[in-house]
Amino acid sequence: MAICMLTAAALYFGFVSSLIGYREVVSTIHFASGLLLPVPLIAGALFSAAFRDDVRRLNRFFPSDWRWLRSRASRINAAVGKFNAGQKLNSSFVLGAVVLLFISGLMLRYFGFFADNTRNGATFVHDFTALCLVLVTIGHMSKAWADVEARTGMRTGSVSKVWARVEHPLWAAEIERQQDAAEVATESESD
Repeated sequence: MAICMLTAAALYFGFVSSLIGYREVVSTIHFASGLLLPVPLIAGALFSAAFRDDVRRLNRFFPSDWRWLRSRASRINAAVGKFNAGQKLNSSFVLGAVVLLFISGLMLRYFGFFADNTRNGATFVHDFTALCLVLVTIGHMSKAWADVEARTGMRTGSVSKVWARVEHPLWAAEIERQQDAAEVATESESD
């Protein structure tokens, strides 16, 4: 995704493009990285139970998620699972944007198969969706930048129990139940 965004900037903004040069090479890298965007999603869906579990979690919106979205005050001590409502909406948007960018990018690359008005529409959809995705990514990164523990979790894959209990209490309780059940199972095996 980062390569797509950087090469898009080089292609879209003339001053960046003139600094880099080799427009056709940049265009090819942009197209190839766009084609590769679905690969991690497909690999995760095929080979990772944890990924599939996270997809199921992201795909469910509960009444507590609507309350979480309505007001900042309701976010304090909110019944939040592994993902809050903002993260669920963000993931849905990003997936939809990637699908739109993928399809419109193919239409722009293989423009000979489409009428002029269809190509113009694909260009608008591709550019507008990319702009929205960049803005959402900047917003997402600024939220992550404000929370050191969340950044650590994204980088390492784990967070402290205290942070999880405060920010995602339902998820923390679920993990603690799983750990307790594993300890009981281990104890019963050793007896």
